[in-house]
Amino acid sequence: MAIKVGNSVPDVTLQTPTGETVSLKSFLGEKIVVLYFYPKDDTPGCTKEACGFRDSYTVFQDAGAEVIGVSNDTPNSHQQFANKYQLPFTLLSDGANQARKAFGVPSTLGLLPGRVTYVIDTDGVVRHIFNSQLNFQGHIDESLKIVQSLTKDA
Repeated sequence: MAIKVGNSVPDVTLQTPTGETVSLKSFLGEKIVVLYFYPKDDTPGCTKEACGFRDSYTVFQDAGAEVIGVSNDTPNSHQQFANKYQLPFTLLSDGANQARKAFGVPSTLGLLPGRVTYVIDTDGVVRHIFNSQLNFQGHIDESLKIVQSLTKDA
């Protein structure tokens, strides 16, 4: 069952690039979380999306949000990807697709892991979902607009 706007996020445990395990809920509470699922490290579309989040990262931080990327790549792959493109945010490894299943992230044509971004408020409630395999910049633009509206309302 897919997570919808207004739902609380499921608590899943994923691996950081250093191999530590972290609970998704450990990121909640103080900041809005922009959680984006992407298909694969170091592929053209995923690189474009990650670099877009990187280039807007300080704007997200200034607006009170933390960006987290999730794919089923290994922690080592995430570390190399983050180093190569100087990504300042956390990438989490979902090797068993546990988080994808918990969030109900759809695949494209039943083959390619989906590209979906969730904006989660400080209470752990999903406030916005953006689902597009090809509109990489839309993930950044839509998320930032929602984050700014949430902090303006606070």
